[in-house]
Order: sequence, then structure tokens, then C-alpha cells
Amino acid sequence: MEYAYPILPDWTTEEIIAVVKFFEGIEQAYEKGIKREDMLEKYRRFKQIVPSKAEEKTLFREFEEISGYASYPVVKQARELENGAWIHMRS
Repeated sequence: MEYAYPILPDWTTEEIIAVVKFFEGIEQAYEKGIKREDMLEKYRRFKQIVPSKAEEKTLFREFEEISGYASYPVVKQARELENGAWIHMRS
């Protein structure tokens, strides 16, 4: 996709990379599917960088506005599925 990911200016390069990888995981869930464990790993790292629920919601909303992909349903499904499952979302 050709758009800018929502990032904050005070993040380190490593944090930016981790957040971008998280949002790439969201894209993957909609486009071709992603393993539950991979998505949860990306989300855990994302939460280390963005511990605030309010900030998370803001970033999720910004990402959905620019990409059309909703993050929360992917994370919710990742939490609910069992190990070994794949997440396949519909646009």
C-alpha cells in the first residue's frame, strides 16, 4: 500500500519499525491471512510501545482512515482463536 503509517515523533527507530510491522500484520490479515501467534507477537510489541488504551484507539482510528483496515477486529480475533489458527478478515 502507498500511505504513511501513524507514528509518533518521540518513538525510536526500533519502535517505529515495530509499530509498522504491527500495522503490516493487520494488512496481512485482510489481504492474505496471518497466523494467530504472529499477530499476537506483533500486538504484544505494539503494546510495549503504546501502553495507553486511548492512544491505541487513536492510532487504530488513524490507520483505518488511511488504509480502510480496522485493527481492533483483528486483535480481537487473535485473542479468541486457538494456537495454530489463521486470521482471515474480510474488507
